[in-house]
Amino acid sequence: MLDRIRVVLVNTSHPGNIGGTARAMKNMGLSRLVLVDPEDFPSSEAVARASGATDILDSAQVVSTLEEALVGCSLVLGTSARDRRIPWPLLDPRECATTSLQHAQQGGEVALVFGREYAGLTNEELQRCQFHVHIPANPEFSSLNLATAVQVLAYEVRMAWLAAEGQPTKQEKLETTAMLNSMPVTADELERFYTHLESTLVEIGFLDPEKPRHLMSRLRRLYGRAGVSKLEMNILRGILTETQKASRGEAGKRSDDDV
Repeated sequence: MLDRIRVVLVNTSHPGNIGGTARAMKNMGLSRLVLVDPEDFPSSEAVARASGATDILDSAQVVSTLEEALVGCSLVLGTSARDRRIPWPLLDPRECATTSLQHAQQGGEVALVFGREYAGLTNEELQRCQFHVHIPANPEFSSLNLATAVQVLAYEVRMAWLAAEGQPTKQEKLETTAMLNSMPVTADELERFYTHLESTLVEIGFLDPEKPRHLMSRLRRLYGRAGVSKLEMNILRGILTETQKASRGEAGKRSDDDV
């Protein structure tokens, strides 16, 4: 799907912004860059700013007009920071990404169009777009660097793609790991722990099996009300294993399987 989404830069004046755009695209998995009448390209400054994303620059398509850049596209979204006289369907970056991915899923070609650094897109150019995209920046300081604007939209496209592919985000992975780590131990896992605990206490001389004095019963009550999680149980079992090793003079031979 991402291969059906192209980034179009119109009449870019600073080659560094082209390089920054290439880097932003590669960071987020986009690869198709189209340059409409750039003032300075190819450029060593663009290569420097690309920071390794030179493959994006090498494969960039350079055309003379926006019409050429949009050939084959059935969905065109143009970025705009200014209010226009004629109201146009307006999307925020997240809505833009969702709309783009849905269209790409259906086999359509999508263009995300960005204008000049100093003036953006003209009204005529914006009228070639089905939707306008507005990044809701701080109204007191809303001017975004061109490559930064590309990064914002590219990021949202990637997040939408991850959701469409069913791939968890890093936050979702962290939440899943936290959930698994917080799962309570089962009754049989607790019983194995109590057996391990008792044998360790006997081994270090803390528990006399001939005179237990209800020690294990009290410890069962303690750990039973603690609500021990699976992760915590792994830690406890690891401590017991190391304690046994130390009592046998085997300290320092811990393996990764002990916890």
